[in-house]
Amino acid sequence: VTLPPASASSSSSTSSSSSTVTTTKDNSGTTVTVNKTVCYYGDQKVVADAPVKKEYLVPTTVTTTTTTKAEQDDQDDMAEQKTAEDKTIDDNQVGKKRRDSSNHKGQPKAKKKKYTLTKSNLCQKIAMGAECSYGDSCKFVHDVKAFLEAKEKDIGPICYMFSTYGHCPFGFNCRFASHHLKDIKLIDDTELMNKVGPPKVVNTLNKNTQSELRRSARKFPKSEIAIKNQKKSQNNDNSNPTSTSSSSTTTTTTTTTTTPEGIKEEVKIEEVKNAEGNVTKETTTVIEDQPAATFVESRLKPSEKKQVDFKGKLYLAPLTTQGNLPFRRICKKLGADITCGEMAMATNLLKGQSSEWALLKRHPSEDVFGVQVCGAYPDQMTNCAELLEQENIDVDFIDINSGCPIDLVYRQGMGSALLEKPRRIQGILTGMSEVLSKPVTIKVRIGKDDKGQVAHKFIPNLGLWGASAVTLHGRTRLQRYSKSADWDYIDMCSRLSPIPLIGNGDIHNWQEATHYLENTNVSSLMIARAAIIKPWLFTEIKEKRDWDISATERFDLLKDFTNFGLEHWGSDTQGVDKTRSFLLEWQSFLCRYIPVGLLER
Repeated sequence: VTLPPASASSSSSTSSSSSTVTTTKDNSGTTVTVNKTVCYYGDQKVVADAPVKKEYLVPTTVTTTTTTKAEQDDQDDMAEQKTAEDKTIDDNQVGKKRRDSSNHKGQPKAKKKKYTLTKSNLCQKIAMGAECSYGDSCKFVHDVKAFLEAKEKDIGPICYMFSTYGHCPFGFNCRFASHHLKDIKLIDDTELMNKVGPPKVVNTLNKNTQSELRRSARKFPKSEIAIKNQKKSQNNDNSNPTSTSSSSTTTTTTTTTTTPEGIKEEVKIEEVKNAEGNVTKETTTVIEDQPAATFVESRLKPSEKKQVDFKGKLYLAPLTTQGNLPFRRICKKLGADITCGEMAMATNLLKGQSSEWALLKRHPSEDVFGVQVCGAYPDQMTNCAELLEQENIDVDFIDINSGCPIDLVYRQGMGSALLEKPRRIQGILTGMSEVLSKPVTIKVRIGKDDKGQVAHKFIPNLGLWGASAVTLHGRTRLQRYSKSADWDYIDMCSRLSPIPLIGNGDIHNWQEATHYLENTNVSSLMIARAAIIKPWLFTEIKEKRDWDISATERFDLLKDFTNFGLEHWGSDTQGVDKTRSFLLEWQSFLCRYIPVGLLER
């Protein structure tokens, strides 16, 4: 076979941060493919040819292909970015997306499938075996027999949902419906249903909540108080007490009375006389309808919240697009300790968008789980945090994205744009920490560019602002996912940080992971793209060995992902298409893996 480009080698003794393929000639003059990679010999890191055994290198036709740097970066960016089509932001805020014609000229774009209900679709109630409340006036098909005759042929004889839970929620629409049909009637395995129960995924969006959010009817009282306190603190810092006292005089008179019913009324009259002699009078009346003492809820300090133990743990990065729930389940099976949902936009969560709330879903196998939220302003992020608190979202921590390098995010002041505005980071952390009972963490990069490394300036203050942990990606925004991560800088920042610092970047094998844990001051490691290329890296790190995983074992992982995808996205036509789409996305990274058995060393 002709080997694919090796972006990160699968072998623990061989890994890569580049994905180039060159051609050379052997002694007989035959042209063969050579995989360029980064090899590790002990602690020495050198760029070399992937040491693939000669018997696995076959002659190939030499073709000249020009690959721009932007195209190479785009392939890696897809692990942590969403395109404008996938991540919708308010058009009034975004405007038209600028395009670099030199980078995007001639690139084809796949059109997204749109699924709309038409008169040829089976009624959703009938599809589930229930009765339709609209009766004959329903505009959808009620003839099950005719629908099944016109329906596409089933993909296979076994329905994963029915065989696992005893019930398929997609009924006649299921692409494996023959497994749970008998005489054109849906059947259930009652014994299995009682034994296993329904799927236990949590953090779904309530319809009443969605309605309130769409009507902008949801109130955020704690957020209002938190933001007012921040503004008051800023005003106090910016004001000049000396000049104020010399230019104006304030006189306050307070009178307290009690009504016959025992209700206390407090009248506060404040008179302000300015330098010109003008007097402004303001009267405030406070009515206390409870003679007894009232309970005042005070915010929890970060040290008082239930903390997440990051020490020595393996943390799967919140990978946009690829870090979906089925993939996280695969990584949990293979040894990941901590997982985090895909990046969710605070504005879209506050609008009640179903697609955005789906990113917060959690599977029971994720024993330590967090969600990542991205936003630009303290009030926006604080409102989002209080919304998650009001909905009792089942998470162990909430992470703030301050490292996303994507232009669409950066231009809106989100992601890595926050690195240039530490006061805004302070406001976001302080506000979210005040309204949340869960710990707040933050993920950052080292700076905007090589000349502007700024993370070391504000990392020592993150604990004071309310953060419980910080993840540092050892690259700048302009580097995106190119060049090597700066682990010397990560180590320096970890020694400055009063809270646990998690290192991220260029962890391709267990030797590197062990080296960073033993020779730097980081608390734990976050693994991103390397986990997509070979998710069994978590097992290799924990067992400190090379796993020459067989093709059968790798194929079983693909089957597990497919089954998990059908459970998560559905076994109807739309769900099958989504599962196939995400499976192919994952395979675009899996193909970079070079089996250990093919390597000379």
